[in-house]
Amino acid sequence: MKDTVARAMWERFEPVHQLVYFAPEVRAAADRLGMRGYWMGYFALRAAPLGPAPAAVVTSCFYVFHPDRVARALPDAWRAATAEDVLAARERAVDAAMTALHGQDVVGSPEMAEAAELAWEAARAADTAGRVLGAANQALPRPEQPHVRLWQALTTLREHRGDGHVAALVGRCLGPVGAMVLKCAAGEADAEFQRQTRRWDLAAWQAAQTELRERGWLDEDARLTEAGAAVRAGIEADTDAAAVTPWRTLGPAATARLAHLLEPFARTVLDSGIVPAGNPAGLTGAFVGGVTDGSPSGEPSGLPAAAR
Repeated sequence: MKDTVARAMWERFEPVHQLVYFAPEVRAAADRLGMRGYWMGYFALRAAPLGPAPAAVVTSCFYVFHPDRVARALPDAWRAATAEDVLAARERAVDAAMTALHGQDVVGSPEMAEAAELAWEAARAADTAGRVLGAANQALPRPEQPHVRLWQALTTLREHRGDGHVAALVGRCLGPVGAMVLKCAAGEADAEFQRQTRRWDLAAWQAAQTELRERGWLDEDARLTEAGAAVRAGIEADTDAAAVTPWRTLGPAATARLAHLLEPFARTVLDSGIVPAGNPAGLTGAFVGGVTDGSPSGEPSGLPAAAR
């Protein structure tokens, strides 16, 4: 199975996962726990599978956030609620958010149940050695409700992929700010959104740009050079290669079926406007990879090859 399948699947599962960061039901759940402001809720909800981890550990795992951004939220969040209480609230919030967005008929549909089973199987197959966030999510109990089970499985796969991406960055001696600068120079995210939400000051951003110019990866206008584009492509290729095991284990036919099932769920999230433009994940809404079922014809299994 080609590594491009890992990217095609990411394009379909990332929007479903992203609901947890932007849905009003999730923010309300965090507020009820006593979280003060968006970022305390964000760090608590995402880090809760790790247990009451200290700020330094979460900063390391999440990679791109300034340590002060994390330290403003942790460990105070664990004084407001235990990690177990946060996980329970996260499940309830995902249930409410997915039901509100998709409707009861969709969350209760056979397609949702089938997608949940396939995604759970793929998530269980994820290789988590050296992947802390992926492993922590994989170890969580199986949710009873299919739509919540689907979300948790996709979250495991998302964090598994993210852990592999961080390894690709570290392997190139590319630090948190440099990683964001390179991503923005590639046109995959908005620079001001990244810098401000991750709480890096302009001096740190400009210093990273200078470093990347000295490495020959950016030109004077902070655009990718040919060498920089090659580095960026290599990082993405390594990320895809490191994320392929779940799909290889699931197999071509089942992977293609899951892709087909996920696409309308992802489209509903993207069309809702809940996920903001310039989002840090770089979502475009273009499902740019066909996922084949392994048949001799090589045709996508019920799936458009893509394009907006």
